[in-house]
Amino acid sequence: MQDHWQRKRAILALLEQGHFVSGEVLAHELGISRTAVNKHIESLAEYGVSIFSVKGRGYKLEKPVHLIDPGQLLAGIRQRCFYFDELDSTNAFMLGHAQELKSGDLCIAEYQSAGRGRRGRTWVSPYANHLYFSLLWLFPQGMAQAMGLSLVVGCSLFTVLQQMGVAGLGLKWPNDLYRDGRKLAGILVEMTGQTDSECQLVIGVGINMSMTEAQGKRIDQPWSDLSTMTQLLDKTELMLNLHRQLCKDLQQFEQFGLTHFLPRWQQADLFTGKPVDLQMGDEVISGVYVGIDEQGAVVLKTAEGQKGFVGGEISLRPQ
Repeated sequence: MQDHWQRKRAILALLEQGHFVSGEVLAHELGISRTAVNKHIESLAEYGVSIFSVKGRGYKLEKPVHLIDPGQLLAGIRQRCFYFDELDSTNAFMLGHAQELKSGDLCIAEYQSAGRGRRGRTWVSPYANHLYFSLLWLFPQGMAQAMGLSLVVGCSLFTVLQQMGVAGLGLKWPNDLYRDGRKLAGILVEMTGQTDSECQLVIGVGINMSMTEAQGKRIDQPWSDLSTMTQLLDKTELMLNLHRQLCKDLQQFEQFGLTHFLPRWQQADLFTGKPVDLQMGDEVISGVYVGIDEQGAVVLKTAEGQKGFVGGEISLRPQ
C-alpha cells in the first residue's frame, strides 16, 4: 500500500510542472513501465484527481494538487499526529482511538472514502485537492463545558486564513466558514465518553483548496475554494498554523468559556442585522438575525420578541 502511494505521489510531483508530461518521461523517471504509469493515472482519477490525457502530448493536471509534507508536518507538531494518504474518515479514526489520545492529537488524510458533514451528508473528499483533518480535545466536565465549541473552531479558522492573506471571509452559524458568500470550510464536532463527566470531542474540519469542475458538480450548495488566490497557500504551513491556533483557542475556551470569543465571532458574522429563515425540522421561523448568545444559541428578533434557538437540526439561510 505504501509503495502504491509513493508511486502516485511521484507522478503528481512530476505533473506539478504545469505542462503536459509524456508517458515515456513518467515511466523513465519512476523506473516503471508505460502500462504501470497508465494504471496509476487511472487509479488517481478514481480517487478524484482530474488529469487531462492527450494522445501524443501526455498528461497534465486540471488544477494544482496540494500535498502535505510529512516530515515538515511531524517536525512542527508536539502532539501525536497521524497522517494517511487514504482513510475512511479522520473523525471515525479519532473516535475509534479516543481512549488512547490526549488533547491536541491530530489526524490528517489526503483522501477520505467516507467523509461526513452535518446531518449525515457526504463531504466530497478527493485526493490531495483539499485539507481534511480531525483534532481531539478532552473536556473534564462533560458536554456542558463544550457548548459553543464549533463557534470557537470557526473563529480559529477565520483568524488563520485571514492572517495568511485570504480575503472575503465570514462565519455562518453554527459551523461554516464562507468566502465571498460561498462555503469554503465546514466543521463537524462529534463526542465520545460521558455527557456529564469527562468526554472527548473530535473536531473534524474540511477546507476547500482546489475544486475541480467534476467535484464542484457533486456539491448541492454554492462553494468556494482557495485556487483563485494569487499566491497559493502551502498546505503544510496552513495545517501547522491551524493546529497552533486551535490549541491556543481551545485552551482559552476551557478557561474563559464562549464569552471570551463573542467579539471575534461578531466581527466575522455574515448575518448580523439581516432577515433570515431558521429551519428547525419542518418548522420555519422568520426574523432578523441578532447574533449569538453566551451559550452559542442563535438569537432572532421575531414577531413574538427576541428568542434564542439551538439544536443539531437548525439551518440558517438568508431570506
